[in-house]
Amino acid sequence: MAVVTMYSTAVCPFCVRAEMLLKQRGVTEIQKIRIDTDPAQREAMMARTNRRTVPQIFIDDTHVGGYDDLAALDRAGGLMPLLSK
Repeated sequence: MAVVTMYSTAVCPFCVRAEMLLKQRGVTEIQKIRIDTDPAQREAMMARTNRRTVPQIFIDDTHVGGYDDLAALDRAGGLMPLLSK
């Protein structure tokens, strides 16, 4: 299964929803990077994604985006192929 990385914060309902969706699709481990406890990680996330909001989700090296992007990808049938690489 692909490696899933998620930039998140402690209090983020969209992060929780993204994690729930990923787990429903069989993901057992998510590498979480907390940007609220490490300002350098926030800067790294912004440089890597050109976005300021969380979650920012990567499947392997593919930037999926935030929760809405993840849910749309799932509805379109594109999430499972990315996860099963």
